[in-house]
Amino acid sequence: MDMCERHGSGRDRMVRVVFLHPDLGIGGAERLVVDAAVALRSRGCSVQIWTAHYDPQHCFSETLSPDLPVVCVGDWLPTSVFGYFHALCAYLRMIYVTLYLVLFSGEEFDVVFCDQVSACIPFLRLTRRRKKVLFYCHFPDQLLTQRRSALKRIYRGPIDWFEELTTGMADRILVNSQFTAGVFKQTFPKLSEIQTNVLYPSLNSSAFDVEVEGLSGLLPEGRSLIFLSINRYERKKNLPLALQALAALKEHLSVGEWERVHLVMAGGYDERVVENVEHYEELHLLAISLGLDDHITFLRSFSDKQKLSLLHSSTCVLYTPSNEHFGIVPIEAMYSRCPVIAVNSGGPLESVAHDETGFLCEPTPECFSEAMRKFVTDPKLKQHMGQAGRERVQQRFSLQAFTEELYSHITNLTQ
Repeated sequence: MDMCERHGSGRDRMVRVVFLHPDLGIGGAERLVVDAAVALRSRGCSVQIWTAHYDPQHCFSETLSPDLPVVCVGDWLPTSVFGYFHALCAYLRMIYVTLYLVLFSGEEFDVVFCDQVSACIPFLRLTRRRKKVLFYCHFPDQLLTQRRSALKRIYRGPIDWFEELTTGMADRILVNSQFTAGVFKQTFPKLSEIQTNVLYPSLNSSAFDVEVEGLSGLLPEGRSLIFLSINRYERKKNLPLALQALAALKEHLSVGEWERVHLVMAGGYDERVVENVEHYEELHLLAISLGLDDHITFLRSFSDKQKLSLLHSSTCVLYTPSNEHFGIVPIEAMYSRCPVIAVNSGGPLESVAHDETGFLCEPTPECFSEAMRKFVTDPKLKQHMGQAGRERVQQRFSLQAFTEELYSHITNLTQ
């Protein structure tokens, strides 16, 4: 077996990697962390994931294996104060996890892989021997929130400053796309001289190369043209665009064609997150107001098996976020031979090949519906684009390529 080894201590030994992640749910960031842990373990590294929240009923299946230990501490700390100060609470929770790891756990480790919250990095310096830190930037945290009021800008000022300061303390910084690399340099001008390396998220194809179940009972009979949206129930994901595009598509179809069309809105949903609850209801009301409720199925926190079934059975995936940092859903869809209609900005510009594996469109109902209509009028389009998508993922986003590149970064840090 290949061994992930550390040199310079008089003898070679296994490298011990600890992952620090705020909330180990089922989002794209969590998917990358789990894949990274599995990848390094496959190369002989010892890995652990430390987090402030973990629910075995709401997680990726790999984390249920004893081979991938998950340690959860600090979940008693609040995630907000009366619905406010989410960022500050996230920072405090991760600092607590880090202090617990460093001061009280007794765990020995060589490299820390952290992402999303850089505030924990300076506290890793409290270890007796300096540990190497790899920071994976999905997207600068300060760009994930709006500043509509002066009070919000005052509140975020110190947090933004601390994010830039602590991010620069990492020994190596990886980003998830060329798009994010450019945004990183614009957002953190003091770090403009620091090299960032692009490590695309990968697809663990073995999880997709399994027997797929049907969708019996999930959708109305006779719906053969299925459009699928997979994203968390968050307003920044622009999920209303999928509903509005469906309404626009309806205007250009015959009654017979329309009766074959159905939209599935499948999203990550956490009852603890107020926005998830509110936005889910907002989308329901929008579907009713557009007269589409009979042609839409809403799913919350679906299982891995359901996701595979949906991807294999759907005509096309609608990916609606603008300026998405990368987006793993288009990769999953293309590997499943399901074409993608995505907004022509951000990560999809690097993952989706326009007119080959799907369509890149302006984020308007008219542009999306025009692309959707092509799949209605051309029955062979899904098969043609689906195969092209499968080949593109195998060439550019394989787990093997991801594993080798990440492994190289880890071994370079420990030599």
